[in-house]
Amino acid sequence: MKNLHVPIPAELHASLRAESKRVRRPTTALARQAIESWLDQQRKLARHADIAAFAEQHGGTDLDLDSDLEQASLEHFADAEPER
Repeated sequence: MKNLHVPIPAELHASLRAESKRVRRPTTALARQAIESWLDQQRKLARHADIAAFAEQHGGTDLDLDSDLEQASLEHFADAEPER
């Protein structure tokens, strides 16, 4: 495990310490969890942006939805019984 020194404002530090005491977990564990959560969110946003860019660039081309697959799904839903 590596250490990271991150200067933070006193108010943020106090809030983090208070939450640490409230949930009875180490402050470093909460900070690590927050960083991991933020990084995960950034990966998801980047993936979404990549997919949106691909869809915008290739929509309506041969890389769009396979026409046979589309037809099969339309037939499937047309034949399906309505949900109750």
